[in-house]
Amino acid sequence: MPDTRRINMRKIRDVLRLKLEAQLTHEQTAAALDISKGVITKYLTLATGAGLDWPQIQALDDTALHNRLLGTPQRASGFVQPDYGRIHQELRRKGMTLMLLWEEHSTRHPGQSTHRYSQFCENYRGYAKSLKRSMRQIHRAGEKLFIDYAGPTLELIDGSRAHIFVAALGASSYTYACATPRETMADWLGATALALRFFGGVPQLIVPDNPKAMIANADRYEPRANETVLDFARHYGTSVLPARPYHPQDKGKVESAVQVVERWVLMRLRHQQFATVDEVNEAIEPLLEQLNAKAFQKLPGSRATAFAQLDAPALKPLPAQGWELAVYKTVRVHIDQHIEFEGHRYSVPQALVGQTLEARVTARTVELLHRGQRVASHLRCAHKGGFTTVAEHLSAAHRAHLEWTPERLIHWGSSIGVATGALVTRLLETRKHPEHGYRACLGLLALAKRFGKPRLEAACVVALDLGTTNSTHVREILINGRDQVQPSTALEWTSPAHAHVRGPGYYQ
Repeated sequence: MPDTRRINMRKIRDVLRLKLEAQLTHEQTAAALDISKGVITKYLTLATGAGLDWPQIQALDDTALHNRLLGTPQRASGFVQPDYGRIHQELRRKGMTLMLLWEEHSTRHPGQSTHRYSQFCENYRGYAKSLKRSMRQIHRAGEKLFIDYAGPTLELIDGSRAHIFVAALGASSYTYACATPRETMADWLGATALALRFFGGVPQLIVPDNPKAMIANADRYEPRANETVLDFARHYGTSVLPARPYHPQDKGKVESAVQVVERWVLMRLRHQQFATVDEVNEAIEPLLEQLNAKAFQKLPGSRATAFAQLDAPALKPLPAQGWELAVYKTVRVHIDQHIEFEGHRYSVPQALVGQTLEARVTARTVELLHRGQRVASHLRCAHKGGFTTVAEHLSAAHRAHLEWTPERLIHWGSSIGVATGALVTRLLETRKHPEHGYRACLGLLALAKRFGKPRLEAACVVALDLGTTNSTHVREILINGRDQVQPSTALEWTSPAHAHVRGPGYYQ
């Protein structure tokens, strides 16, 4: 038998015509229309309850007949009928029940006939079925914010596209929209942050439609947000719960809001030209205000009034500090007690050498986390090859390195010989920062203990002639004995004609 929920108005007219005009029996009508006798009884009862005879039914169009039979129950038989539209909205309040609303309705009409609770519930369910699917669902006030991007985009003058982000609160359908240059994770989260500021509060849940940019694991049953999205949720004290694939009931609210924005906003902007995304947002703002002030068709009030009554009081307050995009990266602590991010090195405590940490990086800071606990925090530096070091993080041996200066190293090298001093200067000059050459200089000068100062000086002469900038080359010269084969020319390096020997005064 056909589903009675899908029976169309034409067949309902046929049922009423055969029963009220042709006076056929239930069995004859059921056989003629290929429907059950229960369906016939249902619509005959509705017509009788609405006080309709066949001539009256003939005079009504389909919409009017539908409203008389299936719309809001009209006052009949002396019963005081509730405002089911208001009841539908009241149910969105947290903790509200049909029982309480029925009791309040009965109390407001003492001495008058009101329906019993069971009939009250049945009438409400009949009303709710007449609403669109997105309006039919009961979303608690302040509970969910649905977010998505509209399908259509707006073309900018330079040929790029403006993508339209849409957010709608579940209880009131209060809607926000803005344009973004793309649909990356930063665009999603940045637009959501703007939406929360527009609403002036934070819902319990944010429901996106499984976008790849935000979801680390787009599993059919348990989709999981990525670390940056979870960081966003922690900042606002909310939770991100992606909609399940193939479950339209999870996202009916935002699909409806997207459709409304496409029709009410985008279609009104289709003939305008925009140079930037900011210009698009300026054009969207007044249209958005008009959309939220527009009256509902089947419910009392508008999105704006429903928001003021339902969602606004139930939202949690915004955090005092603004949100900043943070990305996460797994890093390893090197032997020098630093981690590396984008070519720059940041120090961590000595005990974590060899450990794997998580770097939380914003536009301004680099935070290093070990098992969820912050162990170091630095200002972000874009200088590749540089070091950001906190002295307290280093071991005693590493802290001693910080006491060295270019002047001290050059002076020590010069005390061994002119060539050694010149090579120390070269090691410092060829690095982007002198500090990067400290370890090489210390390694070079330490060779004096193993091989003696005269041999080190002779080896530095050979190294300078070869043009080396690596202390390990000097060690190889000493090991191979090349410093003893080639006669020393140390006096040559006393000449001021060599411009590359800058001396300690250069670093002062």
